Amino acid sequence: MSKRDYYEILGVQKNATEAEIKKAFKRLAMKYHPDRNPDDKSAEEKFKEAKEAYDILSDAQKRAAYDQFGHAGVDPSMGGGGAGGFGGGANFSDIFGDVFGDIFGGGGRSGGGQRVYRGADLRYNLELSLEDAVNGTSVKIRVPTLVACEECGGSGAKKGTTPTTCPTCHGQGQVRMQQGFFSLQQTCPRCHGNGKIISDPCNSCHGQGRVEKKKTLSVKVPAGVDNGDRIRLSGEGEAGENGGPAGDLYVQISVREHPIFKRDGSDLYCEVPIGFTTAALGGELDVPTLNGRVKLKVPEESQTGKLFRLRGKGVKSVRGSQTGDLLCRIIVETPINLTGKQKELLREFEGSMKGNGKHSPAHHGWLDKVKSFFDDMKL
Repeated sequence: MSKRDYYEILGVQKNATEAEIKKAFKRLAMKYHPDRNPDDKSAEEKFKEAKEAYDILSDAQKRAAYDQFGHAGVDPSMGGGGAGGFGGGANFSDIFGDVFGDIFGGGGRSGGGQRVYRGADLRYNLELSLEDAVNGTSVKIRVPTLVACEECGGSGAKKGTTPTTCPTCHGQGQVRMQQGFFSLQQTCPRCHGNGKIISDPCNSCHGQGRVEKKKTLSVKVPAGVDNGDRIRLSGEGEAGENGGPAGDLYVQISVREHPIFKRDGSDLYCEVPIGFTTAALGGELDVPTLNGRVKLKVPEESQTGKLFRLRGKGVKSVRGSQTGDLLCRIIVETPINLTGKQKELLREFEGSMKGNGKHSPAHHGWLDKVKSFFDDMKL
């Protein structure tokens, strides 16, 4: 087909690695593939040209012949090894399975030609106390998963036997139907894309190559994790099929509600009930933190809802170096279950403050606004 330099077609140097050649072809194939450019003959020709170059440069023997003799070393009409072209001897489905497998999720192939698939990722919900989430911990979990069958080593075939090549697709996992210029691929109906047939299945896994099992794992939880954080355990998901790589396990963190503290990022919040005597006269309180008790000084004449910040008593985030604060909101508690004597004293106390707005400025200010509101309504 093309007599242009194959390295020039793919846009790579002559010392390019296999990975660089594959990446270059993938870029061109995605750009000029006929399915993406219907009725565009120019794109079709560029795709065929790129495929021809990839056929040669991805094969070590053909590449060596091309490097030494140029097109003459690989052109069948000139006695060379042959490029295969778009419809030539190279298996087009193998090339796309290799180059585009990571894009479309297709499986690769094992050394014996059997199609392999990566195992599924798993999720495990781990509930922690606030203390463990803040300080970090190590926990053991039991996870139900699929693991490679020990009896058959994951092959699915009975011990002493091996899977045989599928006679329908000849181990390719796909059958090809020719429709004019294009070859259409579909999964082999006999081996279901595996490329191999198990005539005598393993008694333990019944030919699946995997069995369900609960495994115990140790999970190291870093300090500062929060709701929604995930810990990835590489390779601890389901075993792959036909010897494929295992998936990953994602441990999803959930923090239980705490009876005292609420967390907001790196800060902790808590409400501290105090008596109205302490609020009026001031005092010192013992306030809990996740690292022990601290003293909180409440100034006199403190109002309910006042917020006090204890710096550095919060959480050190798993993603940062700074530690948050503890914010304490005081709630003035109205006394209950009063005795007759206590009620009498409170009435006496209330009587001593009547007529003097300086003791409760907010209350008197509110009364003034109410009076003004009703006066306006009369106008």
